[in-house]
Amino acid sequence: MTAKKISLSEEELISKLKGQDTIAIQALYDMYSAALFGVISRLIPQTELAEDVLQETFIKIWNSAGSYDSSKGRLFTWMMNIARNLAIDKLRSKDFRNSNKNLELDNNVDAIDGQNEVTFNADAFGVKEMVTKLKPELNTVLNMVYFKGYTHLEAAKELNLPLGTVKTRIRMAIMELRKHFN
Repeated sequence: MTAKKISLSEEELISKLKGQDTIAIQALYDMYSAALFGVISRLIPQTELAEDVLQETFIKIWNSAGSYDSSKGRLFTWMMNIARNLAIDKLRSKDFRNSNKNLELDNNVDAIDGQNEVTFNADAFGVKEMVTKLKPELNTVLNMVYFKGYTHLEAAKELNLPLGTVKTRIRMAIMELRKHFN
């Protein structure tokens, strides 16, 4: 017999998270673990490491719930940014870089094969399609920063643009995408 999945409205979930109600962490996992794991695994293809980052994500969400402000964005967006930032932090960590240098050839083949197993599909939300409909300069910057894991500075260097221009284009792209969700 499988346990029943918990589903709460966003308002209920936020309230229970801020009140540190333990039912909130189960609801979070049931409602968002697949999507958050998808965001993480796009950046970290090694399943075991991606699962560790997912666990860190839920811990950070739990510990930071009091700082969530619904006037600044939706809960899922806030959680997705936490997951994405933790995945990027893991990729930049010295331990991660050193461990990748020491992988055997067999492990690399497994890692490449694992990349073909997609667990998250941004198209399910229609986000990828909406991004492709943006102006090319907005599309390029958004793809680099949100789907490929570039920092703003790395994207600016890669595109040979000033950092301020990259940030402005990201903001313009997000404002354009918000029109589809509101």
